[in-house]
Amino acid sequence: MNRLKVTESEFQALSKYIYGISGITLPKGKEYLIETRLGQLASEYGCKSYQELLTRSRTEATRVLERKIIDAISTNETYFFRDNAPFDLLQHRLLPDIIDRKSKKGGRISLRIWSSASSTGQEIYSTAMILRELGLHTGGYNLQLVATDISDAAIARASYGLYSQFEVTRGLSPARLNRYFTPQGDGYRIHDDIRSMVSFRKQNLLTSLAGLGKFDLILCRNVAIYFTREDRLRLFENLSRQLEPDGCLLIGSTESLSQEESPFVPKRYLNSTFYQLQGQSSPETSRATTLRTAHG
Repeated sequence: MNRLKVTESEFQALSKYIYGISGITLPKGKEYLIETRLGQLASEYGCKSYQELLTRSRTEATRVLERKIIDAISTNETYFFRDNAPFDLLQHRLLPDIIDRKSKKGGRISLRIWSSASSTGQEIYSTAMILRELGLHTGGYNLQLVATDISDAAIARASYGLYSQFEVTRGLSPARLNRYFTPQGDGYRIHDDIRSMVSFRKQNLLTSLAGLGKFDLILCRNVAIYFTREDRLRLFENLSRQLEPDGCLLIGSTESLSQEESPFVPKRYLNSTFYQLQGQSSPETSRATTLRTAHG
């Protein structure tokens, strides 16, 4: 079947509409995303053009089509332990430092972690596996893992925790696959003791995040690249309000933040970068920077 082609005027109209409902920017040159991700929706709804699909979405009282458009456009590539380095940083530096700092205060240790654009859950589940491997799932710790996404479909899939053979072979070692997953049908389902560690909810990152509370660690990886500069500033201002004063932010390996554009400053540990709020410094952070310098 031939792919439905998008005209220039349809692309402009759809780009404006998608930006309005999701904050995702589709610059010129991304016409193929409309055709590959919305073409099937147009066929499903019997629309002979993208303008017809757009009109139907705008006038539909149930907003079901609107949610389907968000689901289709916001679906991005993700896999377990993506890029490796950030998870090594979590396991060997950030989490031990946070726990060490909190343990000095006495009492039960609380730890709140937020995967802000969790897609189908691989990022937050990878983090949960690390927490278990560090022994932080025992009664001495109060763990709260929160995962959010703008897509209803992504949240539903992540919450159920069922992945295809292809998905579990991307980033997962055979040992972790055997330890944390059970075969189900043609795929694998993550064990309930991992799945129950995470609470999922829908969230637009450009709206108020106050209801989420404060976090010791925020992951916002490979998200800002889909926003305009103005919305990136808004995004990181929003995130800064949800981060504990001595907390840490992780972004994508191809992303960076300048002090002029955000309330965060970069910190280095070996080959990895994390961010903290401006004006915040701790012995652990200084040690991380010192270690990095010592290693060249």
